[in-house]
Amino acid sequence: MIYFADIIDIDIKGMPKEMEDLLVLMIRFGINLIITSGIIRFLYYPRAKRRDYFFSFILTSSTIFMLLYLLDSVKVQVGFALGLFAIFGILRYRTDTLPIREMTYLFMIIGISVINALAKDVGLLEIAGTNLIFILVTASLESNKILKHVSAKQIVYEKIELITPDKRKELIQDLEQRTGINIINVEIGHIDFLKDTAQITIYFNSRETNHAVQHLPSNKDDFD
Repeated sequence: MIYFADIIDIDIKGMPKEMEDLLVLMIRFGINLIITSGIIRFLYYPRAKRRDYFFSFILTSSTIFMLLYLLDSVKVQVGFALGLFAIFGILRYRTDTLPIREMTYLFMIIGISVINALAKDVGLLEIAGTNLIFILVTASLESNKILKHVSAKQIVYEKIELITPDKRKELIQDLEQRTGINIINVEIGHIDFLKDTAQITIYFNSRETNHAVQHLPSNKDDFD
């Protein structure tokens, strides 16, 4: 069986030990960076368009890989490594609550980095298959073939006379004209007769919606 370590075991036998270790590190880091960057750039970013999270995911992946790779090289116990993984896995940014989708991507990126950093005695085919599974599952869920990507936004609506059931069609038309998106469904929430406003949740296909919709006032996270 060809092992993951065999990739870098070609034409390096005559090198000094320090140079050999550095070459091994750079090749393994490059492979991990290509895989994680590909997932974030081609699966996450086209929909989210969040450069801040793109930046965070890549640096988190690189940090986790380097940390575990170097700790493993000095024979750190597995329990300690798993403890570090758990700590990073539950991180929450103090300046802003991390949405569920972004938290999931962060957890996946950490997991891939841990696998690629510690899988030194795992078969090459097995480690390649593991990374491929991550890519295929993520790509499948990001497409519309399995699940329709429906997002929700909560808005305050002032034309309270249109929230009655008999004027539902007029309500949707007015919301579509003002928001510029194709609305799939509308739910009426809290009604304030003193201010003549109502809390309305609009549902729309996020794949068919312009990125500007992300700036609509919202009190609720998008969900798929």
